[in-house]
Amino acid sequence: MRYPLRWALCLALAGPSGAQALTDEGFASCLADLRERATDHGVSADALAAVEPIEQVLELDRDQPEFTTTLADYLGRRVTDARVEQGRALIEEHKTLLDALYREYGVPPRYLVAFWGLETDFGSYTGRTPILDAVATLACDQRRSDYYAEQVLAALRILDEGPLEPDDLKGSWAGAMGHVQFMPEVFVRYAVDHDGDGQRDLWGSVPDSLASAANFLRAVGWESGWRWGREVLLPPDFPYELAGYEPRPLTEWKRHGVRTAYGHELSDADVDTSLLVLAGHEGPAFLVYDNFHTILRWNRSEFYAVAVGHLADRLAGRAGLANPPPEDAPPLRRDQVMALQERLAERGFEPGPADGVSGPQTRQAIRRFQKSQDMIADGFASREVLSRLSLQVAEPE
Repeated sequence: MRYPLRWALCLALAGPSGAQALTDEGFASCLADLRERATDHGVSADALAAVEPIEQVLELDRDQPEFTTTLADYLGRRVTDARVEQGRALIEEHKTLLDALYREYGVPPRYLVAFWGLETDFGSYTGRTPILDAVATLACDQRRSDYYAEQVLAALRILDEGPLEPDDLKGSWAGAMGHVQFMPEVFVRYAVDHDGDGQRDLWGSVPDSLASAANFLRAVGWESGWRWGREVLLPPDFPYELAGYEPRPLTEWKRHGVRTAYGHELSDADVDTSLLVLAGHEGPAFLVYDNFHTILRWNRSEFYAVAVGHLADRLAGRAGLANPPPEDAPPLRRDQVMALQERLAERGFEPGPADGVSGPQTRQAIRRFQKSQDMIADGFASREVLSRLSLQVAEPE
C-alpha cells in the first residue's frame, strides 16, 4: 500500500492567494492512490474515472475568510428575526415529525430546526459543487489529505449503496451535503431512511434529513432533558480567570455571584458547567452544559455552537441576548492572530502553536498577559490587548 497519499506530486508552487495549483500528472497519481485504497476497502472506484480537480476549492480552503468574524457579526448574520420567524413556522408545519423524532432520539424540535436553519437556511441552498470532485481535490492536498481520503471512500460507498449517481452528489465546496450538510463519512454512518422509501435522501426528504440529524446528535452524546447552556450575568468583581472549559459545579458559580440573564439566582442543580466569555467582559457570558460540547462535534466553531443554542432558544420564544456582544470588537485576520500568538509566546505566556486560530489555549495566554498588565483577565483580544502587545488593530473594510 502507498499510504499516505502522494499529495506532494499533485501540487505546483503556491500562487499569490496561498493556494497551490494541481498538476495533471500529480492529480492522476493521487487518483491512482485513491483507487488502490478503495479497492483495498472493497469499494468500487469506477466513479473516480470521471473526477476532475476544482482549483477554486483549494482557494476557498486557504482563504476562509480573510477576516475572522466577531461574535456580534456572526450572530447578527445567522440568528435573524426572519430566520426565527421562519423556524417557528416550520416547527408548527413539521410538528408531528419533530415530536416523533424527539420521542425516538431525545433531541427537542427547536435544536433540529436550529441546525437546519444554520446549515442551509432550512434547505433553501444545499450547494451545487460536485462532491466527489471536491473531496478528491482536497484529498490530493497536503493540508487534510488523510481526512479527505476517508471522505472519498465514503462518497464511493454511498454510490455503491445506490440509487444515487455521481451527478446526484452535490453540496458545499468542502464536501458537505443535503439539508443538514453531512460530510460523506457522516452520511454513511448516521443517515437514516425515516420516510421508508428505501433511500437515505438528505436532499429531497425533510424527514430523512431531520431524522439523520437527530440520529447523529444522539450518537455523539446528546443528553435528553438538558439545554445547550444559557446566557448569564456576571458581577463587576467576577474573577475572569475562572472562565474557560474547566467544569465547575453550578453552586460554585452561584457563590461567585453569577445570575441568570434575567437577574435571577441560579438553581442548586447537581451539574457541572463551564463559563465561556467569547467577546470579552463587555460581551455576553454563557454557562454551557455537555450538550454544548455535543454541538461542537457537529462543527468545532464555538461561535457556531453558541449560534445553534441561541437560535434554538429564540425558536422556543426566548428573547435576544440580555448583553449583546460589542459591535466594535476588532476582527482579526488569520495572520494577525498568528502574530498575536507569536508575540504572546515571545513574552512567555504559552499560547500554543501559532496556527492563527484563537482557541482556549490562546485565550488562557491572553488572560495571563492581562493579569501581568493589571487588566481584566477575560482572555479576549481587545484593542487594548493588541495595543499593549504593539500589534496593529484590524479594521473591517
